[in-house]
Amino acid sequence: MTLPSAARGAGCVTRFAPSPTGPLHLGHAFSALTAWDRAQAAGGTFRLRIEDIDRARCRPEWEAAILDDLRWLGLAWPEPVLRQSGRGAAYGAALAQLEALGLVYPCRCTRGDIRAALSAPQEGAPAAGPDAAPVYPGTCRGRSMAEAGPGEAIRLDMARAVRLLDLPAFDETGPARAGRHVPDPARLVSEAGDVVLARRDIGTSYHLAVVVDDAAEGITEVVRGEDLFAATFIHVVLQAALGLPTPAYHHHPLIRDDAGRRLAKRDDARALARYRAEGATPGDIRRMVGL
Repeated sequence: MTLPSAARGAGCVTRFAPSPTGPLHLGHAFSALTAWDRAQAAGGTFRLRIEDIDRARCRPEWEAAILDDLRWLGLAWPEPVLRQSGRGAAYGAALAQLEALGLVYPCRCTRGDIRAALSAPQEGAPAAGPDAAPVYPGTCRGRSMAEAGPGEAIRLDMARAVRLLDLPAFDETGPARAGRHVPDPARLVSEAGDVVLARRDIGTSYHLAVVVDDAAEGITEVVRGEDLFAATFIHVVLQAALGLPTPAYHHHPLIRDDAGRRLAKRDDARALARYRAEGATPGDIRRMVGL
């Protein structure tokens, strides 16, 4: 395997960060093995992170199954494993830092409120953002954090952020978009918008948690699916605001079913545990995902 310069050297640190909400499938195996292979080829370190902030859906039995599957594949990682469920203080400190910069505001809008605002004639057709949801129309923008009520979501004021921050470029080492990418402030405002950084039911969001945790673990190359490429520009904004380093990114192709749909945890027919039970070997899994 030939690695781009950003992934070479003993300082390369990659990670695999599953959520324990269901079984690992072939797509997870491809992502984990890709991160492992890139770290091994560079003489670096592969880390495992458990993204279990969604307490309502995460289960200890699924975490145990994830660890079992990954060890069966031949992967190993430093202990202890970072678990997001124990990182509330770190996420709270990051939110407080963003609040001090005037970059966040409380939002009391429900999904119904947002749909209604976007359906108004003056708004035009709603655009879908990186979270596969319509870009927030800014209904609560301008509210101060002093007005925040219990359970309200906290959003990033993207327009203010891109105006105040010096946004760094990031290196993409994935096959589809390899090169250096410079964030476009106008597109961030129109296509990402004021993303949620803390949710009513969880206390943080994927965007905030992943940025804080990648920095805490010294990740130098984030390996993940190409469906998350657009989110990277949001993460660069947060890294700049929080004074955190921007790693390289490697967005790999997704493993899809025969109909072209990306695999999901509901695809039990492609669960690693099922292949194992049927006698497959780790080498078989590698061949099945094209490694």
